Amino acid sequence: MHEPAPPLVEIERLSVRRDGSVLLEDVSLAVARGAIHGLVGPNGAGKSTLLSAVLGLVEFEGRIACHWRDSGRIGYVPQSVSIDRTLPLTVADFLALTRQRRPVCFGLARTTRSRVARMLEGVGLTGFEGRPLGTLSGGERQRVLLANAMDPVPELLVLDEPSSGLDEDGTARLEELLVASCRSSGATVLLVSHDLDQVRRLAAEVTILNRSVRGSGRTAEVLAG
Repeated sequence: MHEPAPPLVEIERLSVRRDGSVLLEDVSLAVARGAIHGLVGPNGAGKSTLLSAVLGLVEFEGRIACHWRDSGRIGYVPQSVSIDRTLPLTVADFLALTRQRRPVCFGLARTTRSRVARMLEGVGLTGFEGRPLGTLSGGERQRVLLANAMDPVPELLVLDEPSSGLDEDGTARLEELLVASCRSSGATVLLVSHDLDQVRRLAAEVTILNRSVRGSGRTAEVLAG
């Protein structure tokens, strides 16, 4: 019999301290390859700090192991991005910033325009290329951020409260796109959410965090009741 495939991400005895304060202590969890893993807990529990550790943005003690098969690319969708409404940056400009060598102020290459169009089609925003980024609704902006995170296809997609501030329709649309994108790409997802119903809908497994792990396992069992 074949040995079971390892999880994509293994976190072992991870601790983060800052200015004498303990932000995370002795955190261990595994994120199964190709699955959506929820991360829940109260404000100040260290959820965003844990994501920062996975993204390599904070120093930590312990071990984070990622068992990449291909690119080792990580896509990231933050809670929100503050955009000056007067900033002369279109949706296409934003998506092209890291996808062509020529500065976007000199125009987009034909191949970049085609790529941006495909990215927007994937999140249901066909025709939004010329829209000023600062005029988008919260839901539209999060869908642009999801498009940005999914191209090139990541092995790990990290989502930090992606539906924060969205209404019910915007949340439902974002969840639908997220599930469809992950099924088609095979991406593994680490999802921070304050919405337990959302975690129940999306995540196969969940970890409850409050500076340390307070529960972890199958979502239906850990969040029963």
